[in-house]
Amino acid sequence: MELKFTKCHGSGNDFLILDEYTAPLSMTDEERASLTIKVCNRETGLGADGVLFFQKSEVADGKMRVFNSDGSEASMCGNGLRCIARYGCELLGKKQLRIETMKAVLLVEETESIHESIPTYKVEISPVSFQVSDLPMNIDTSTFINQKIEDLASELTFTAVAVPNPHFITLVDTETLQSDLQEKMSSYLNRENPYFPDGVNVSFIKILEKENIYVRTYERGVGFTNACGTAMSASTLVTCLLNENVVGEEVTVYNPGGKVKCVVHDKEGTYTIDLIGNATYEYEVTISYVGDEVETIAKTDFINEVQAYGEMQVAVKDYLKSRLC
Repeated sequence: MELKFTKCHGSGNDFLILDEYTAPLSMTDEERASLTIKVCNRETGLGADGVLFFQKSEVADGKMRVFNSDGSEASMCGNGLRCIARYGCELLGKKQLRIETMKAVLLVEETESIHESIPTYKVEISPVSFQVSDLPMNIDTSTFINQKIEDLASELTFTAVAVPNPHFITLVDTETLQSDLQEKMSSYLNRENPYFPDGVNVSFIKILEKENIYVRTYERGVGFTNACGTAMSASTLVTCLLNENVVGEEVTVYNPGGKVKCVVHDKEGTYTIDLIGNATYEYEVTISYVGDEVETIAKTDFINEVQAYGEMQVAVKDYLKSRLC
């Protein structure tokens, strides 16, 4: 069969968008997982962190399903949601949409550019839960906020939060950030372990200055990624809980792929987070997919968009050189 994808990235977290809104496919979830594994392979396929299936919804303007590069389905993806926000808004000719995800219907909208000539979208990240049963996490407390697990890292305190993807987050200094601790810990927590039976996203935060943080994330089902939208959102929330940032105020979040902005909202103890960042098209491609073989038929590159994002990355790298040393 022939399939047409739009390659889009949010903060360097790249996805292949498959439009089922206008052309539904008769595929089982097993077939979706197999397709995702094949096309996301960076050596034999197109290469991506996952596939975003954009579908019609009975309860919203559209629906997003997210399959990671390993074929697993994610309940939510903040960077992917920005990509779907752009695709859906342009397809339907609207500035604002409600998008159905696995756990919630979320508001998305086009907003002012995060950097010159970069298409930018604001998406809602919710629901937020600190109940360890929602991650799930095996621990003898109902919540785990700014606490230690001695056999993981005796010198660090962690917070566990679901948004709704599970996240395990800590604040670190530059030396710890640049060590191999995060990789070792994350690999351990994403195979058989006593704490997280379904794995977990692990993020290390470095405070750069007031309302500016750096977040690096080991993403469940992916590994180290340029950026994880829900992780950056959850990390901003954690810094507010620890009085490093302030609820209601915009925080710039830097990552290996670029930067976003986040705003935490507290409505009588219920948190939501605005995630604001790019949705950059890299190319459109038509492939032949027969017998699990991927062959490119036609491709159109979005050179100007890629160049504009590259210019922002240069500015980000220059800033981080002075802060991560």
